[in-house]
Amino acid sequence: MSPEHTDVTLSDWPDEPLGPQHIRCRSITPILQRIGDKWSILIVMMLARGPRRFNELKRMVDGISQRMLTLNLRGLEREGLVSRRIFPTIPPKVEYALTDLGESLCGHVIALGQWAEASFDAIQAARDAFDAREGEDELLPFHSDRA
Repeated sequence: MSPEHTDVTLSDWPDEPLGPQHIRCRSITPILQRIGDKWSILIVMMLARGPRRFNELKRMVDGISQRMLTLNLRGLEREGLVSRRIFPTIPPKVEYALTDLGESLCGHVIALGQWAEASFDAIQAARDAFDAREGEDELLPFHSDRA
């Protein structure tokens, strides 16, 4: 990242849509999509506890299918966040671990989780107020996430 992208204050934030000169900013969208999806965050948090085998991860990440786990592990490996180590045994043992880059992400993911936990009551109150005012909208994402 160039220095002008690390020190952005709100007064520097553009009001108009980003133009072609902001290609670098838009190029991080796929990275944010990869690390921002629910499975990737859960996988990173499980690997933060140490290296894991595929089936161990599958048991730990509740609700993930084998295909989705495979796709996410490959995507995280491609981004340099996860390493895959194959041991020469029969059958082959494969172990996944966070790379240094992946470990650097953990603090941010933990902070986001802490924010979500600390903000849960305020968010739930806002949802309840919205639903009372507008009626529950089934088209909204996460509409059925009730405590």
